[in-house]
Amino acid sequence: MGAKRKIRKILVVDDDRTITDLLKKYLEKNGYEVIAINEASEGLELAMTRKPDLIVLDVMMPIINGFNFCRLVKAEEDTRDIPIILLTSRNKMKDIEIGLEMGAEAYLIKPLNIEELIKTIKLIESAEK
Repeated sequence: MGAKRKIRKILVVDDDRTITDLLKKYLEKNGYEVIAINEASEGLELAMTRKPDLIVLDVMMPIINGFNFCRLVKAEEDTRDIPIILLTSRNKMKDIEIGLEMGAEAYLIKPLNIEELIKTIKLIESAEK
């Protein structure tokens, strides 16, 4: 049996400050350390340097969208194993397929149900590395 993942540090990247503030509050309340960023390029730099245990990522952001962000993280050897949850209002099957093809472990639709997010994090944590 393989090692289980322990998720402590979560990077949240969404250009909507209301969403990042809300996610930070709820995730911290559930015992996680959270870095919340509102700009994709800054989030990407932090993902590469701080190597969080998990990334929660919006898809529709200016300059670098969530699909490209995901692809870039998954392309690097030292960050490719970081699980990514895409969180977006884009609910078309094609968008979901693209997100999963880019390497995301999960694709959640806004408006966000925080219990669903916590449950998804726990599922990722319980999966073998």
